Amino acid sequence: MASEDTSPSHSHHRDSIKSSVTNTAANKRRQQAISIGKERREALIRAKRLCRDSIFEDDKNEKGLDEGEMVIDEEQSVLNARTAQTVQELKSSLSYQGKDATRKTTEALRALRKLLSKSEVPPIEAAIQGGAVPLLVQCLSFGSTDEQLLEAAWCVTNIAAGGPEETKSLLPALPFLIAHLGEKSSVHVAEQCAWALGNVAGEDMELRSILFAQGALLPLTRLMLSNRGSTARTAAWALSNLIKGPDPMAANELIRIEAITDTIIKHLKTADEELVTEVTWVVVYLSALSDKAISILVRSDVVPVLVNRLVGSESLQLLIPVLRSLGNLVAADAYITHSVLIVGNDITGHVLYGLIKCLKSEHRVLKKEALWVLSNIAAGTLEHKALIFSSEAVPLLIDLLSAAPFEIRKEAAYTLGNICVGPTKGSDNKCDIIVAHLVPLVKGGCLPGFVNLVRSADLESARVGLKFLELVMRGYPNGEGPKLVEREDGIDAMERFQFHENQEMRNMANTLVDKYFGADYGV
Repeated sequence: MASEDTSPSHSHHRDSIKSSVTNTAANKRRQQAISIGKERREALIRAKRLCRDSIFEDDKNEKGLDEGEMVIDEEQSVLNARTAQTVQELKSSLSYQGKDATRKTTEALRALRKLLSKSEVPPIEAAIQGGAVPLLVQCLSFGSTDEQLLEAAWCVTNIAAGGPEETKSLLPALPFLIAHLGEKSSVHVAEQCAWALGNVAGEDMELRSILFAQGALLPLTRLMLSNRGSTARTAAWALSNLIKGPDPMAANELIRIEAITDTIIKHLKTADEELVTEVTWVVVYLSALSDKAISILVRSDVVPVLVNRLVGSESLQLLIPVLRSLGNLVAADAYITHSVLIVGNDITGHVLYGLIKCLKSEHRVLKKEALWVLSNIAAGTLEHKALIFSSEAVPLLIDLLSAAPFEIRKEAAYTLGNICVGPTKGSDNKCDIIVAHLVPLVKGGCLPGFVNLVRSADLESARVGLKFLELVMRGYPNGEGPKLVEREDGIDAMERFQFHENQEMRNMANTLVDKYFGADYGV
């Protein structure tokens, strides 16, 4: 994790409302990258993917797939026995020296692939215990026919979609899978090998490190350059799994590859929304893990293209990585708010429109990601704060703070807090208060939501709540702030920290109570 850093790439735009919080923007981006698997599941995108049907629509029958083939539905014990028998048949075919040896091997591979592809619970363990892995490695060696290579890579793909130990059993196959990504391989074989590598990379950091050390990054990147949509999609998905950290080494290396930024932009502009989605996940991890990538991406056309996708798409699977990418970039580099999202430019209005669209969505993750972006824009210039304050976002934010699930309320609070504060001034690190924003927000009903955050067991949320109460008590006109806080039981909420084990929270709450509700209060 990165330590506190004042460089532009680490400046946390939300510090205005939570200046005492030690989590920097870089830390949050890295934490989100580590936990992104959860968001991928919520976005209906699996970190691992079982290959059930041919990825080549134009040649299903050529590759041995039976049209309308039924999904195997058998007792697991029967399926395991069939799998063990098929592995033995593959072993026999590989030792056979007759003239139709190639045909026998191909048929055995196809039979094993069907068993691993067509069951709801593929018999992966039975295949491994039967000795399939070394046989598949043998079939992946150079000299095998393209059909054998494809069937073997397909089997490996589905074994790699299994559990951790099952995936790790494939270590001997990895150099062959990487080698078959090269230009001398058929596009079908290369794509299937990329799929297998994507599943392996999706398992854990140890396997990602092994793949990186064995040189998987460059050939996967080259494969993503393909004009063939399915090939570029598969390569981008595998690449996003390979670079997703938490170690930033692969992400830092990827951004150094010539033409990678141009390739990303080209694919983001394509009509193939599935390809756009996979490439956007690559941007998510680059922007979460690599400061060098952030600096390059924010000064390219990536941000305008992402904004166009935000405005124009209704796809949940695409909008989530688009929002995460924009949030990472806005939080990490002030160049965006100062030089790209300038108030008055069309792009800034488009961003706000797209974010408001997502705030109106019924999908929890979409709201959360949109709020992450909005809260960091709200920590920009005074013009950005005024733009958000005058928009349709404010009533939505107040409603979310009042009634949304906890993590949504927390993110809404950051945005509302940030549009009420100006630059930090003075030795006491106090923010200027934008009274013209604070008063309407309080009158609009946001105060009870912040008091509820103070009562939260989550210390970061409670800290945000306390900071907003401080703004109200310090800045509300005519000294009415303390009375408003008292009316919402804010004193009781703050006093729960009177003997709290967290010293910072204890001092903050006690100081506020003593300052605004001391002996002279009400006199």
